[in-house]
Amino acid sequence: MDMLHLDWMRKKTEDQKMQIVQEYERAVIFRLGRIGKGGAKGPGIFWILPCTDSFRRVDLRTISFAIPPQEVLTKDSVTILVDAVVYYRIFNPTIAVTRVENADQATRMLAQTTLRNMLGTKMLSEILTDREEMAEQMERILYEATKDWGVKVERVELKDVKLPLSLQRAMAAEAEATRDAKAKVIAAEGEMKASRALKEAAVVMSDAPAAFQLRYLQTLTEVSAEKNSTIIFPIPVELLSQFSKQH
Repeated sequence: MDMLHLDWMRKKTEDQKMQIVQEYERAVIFRLGRIGKGGAKGPGIFWILPCTDSFRRVDLRTISFAIPPQEVLTKDSVTILVDAVVYYRIFNPTIAVTRVENADQATRMLAQTTLRNMLGTKMLSEILTDREEMAEQMERILYEATKDWGVKVERVELKDVKLPLSLQRAMAAEAEATRDAKAKVIAAEGEMKASRALKEAAVVMSDAPAAFQLRYLQTLTEVSAEKNSTIIFPIPVELLSQFSKQH
């Protein structure tokens, strides 16, 4: 019985073909055109029968691909070039093989069209400032479309937004004009505050004539210190005090 059993096992091994799939792979086996019981096989060793069995090897690791730069016309009629990166993985090998001919190619084409369609409904300012929100929106759209293929889109990132040179120069000129206008407004506010302070100082000096004389002497000291000059008083300071009292 032992010899007969060994012969039967040897004959069965010769009739079957051994296959191996890695830890990150699964094998979808078709026997006479139908998927075998238990769904995808692996990881490890499995056997297939020649002429009746065929199988598809499916990678379960996360796959990333770059969307080529897409020329998009925004909602405010500005033509831009946008590229992105998409990360996805296959979570159901059986569905990924039976429901779509090429899951990788289908996901890539869908990502390109989704990027163009989504950005076409946005203003240029929204695209430049809300990249994270748009990436999350695109991720949701792709996930809803690909989950029936056994594919899960895990992450979408907008890499770059390229503007025409003429638009870049116009935006730079607009930003420079805005900065100049803000600088003029700040300078005008400073002049207004300074004039108010001078008015209050004049009121204080009018009530104290000695303060006017001290301020006059201080100004002369500052001028002489800056220009290293000698100042001669042709008029006595007492006359200035009498003049200030009269006014």
